[in-house]
Amino acid sequence: MKAGDSYTLKHTVAENETAEVLGSGGLPVYSTPSMICLMELTSYRLAEEQGFQTVGTKVNINHLRACKVGTELTATAELTEVDGRRFEYKVKVEDSEGLIGEGTHQRFAIDPERFMAKLK
Repeated sequence: MKAGDSYTLKHTVAENETAEVLGSGGLPVYSTPSMICLMELTSYRLAEEQGFQTVGTKVNINHLRACKVGTELTATAELTEVDGRRFEYKVKVEDSEGLIGEGTHQRFAIDPERFMAKLK
């Protein structure tokens, strides 16, 4: 993996991703937790594509604009820094009208068996 690598996912906002359903607000609009999950998934997939298993450790995002159920989204993660096992990403989510969220995300490469063994 190297800085500049990127990954893009397409996603359609579902009923179970609204602020109203998740309890993060009272309106039937795409929730911030759902947007963060999409950003993490996109970053995870970029690392996975290169053979790494990772866990998310930090998220710093701005949710800039609301969108409704059925909206088609494009999420992009761009790797900005690699420091040993630490990966830093620039993430964004857009719809046909433009940017709805952006920020940064950090993940660490892990050995899944060793990671899970520590939880026992």
